[in-house]
Amino acid sequence: MKTTLKLQNVKCSGCTNVIAVRLLKLSDINGVKISDGSYEISFTYETVNNLVLAERTLTQMGYPPEDAENTTLNKAKSFISCATGRLNINI
Repeated sequence: MKTTLKLQNVKCSGCTNVIAVRLLKLSDINGVKISDGSYEISFTYETVNNLVLAERTLTQMGYPPEDAENTTLNKAKSFISCATGRLNINI
């Protein structure tokens, strides 16, 4: 199955880099693509559990989907994830 999510707190290519790297490490998540400017991410997944895990992972990194709560902690986490992505560190 395929989905497209609009993410919150995405600021730059550092953010998109770390998001792509991290999602591709999840089992049964493939074809990760992030649109420039709109910060929509699309990917394929095998089961609903894979989708739930991807959304949970994104939120834990500080990039919750658009329809999810965006807490101050999520916003802070996104800055850390962004810095990691800018340094090209695989987490």
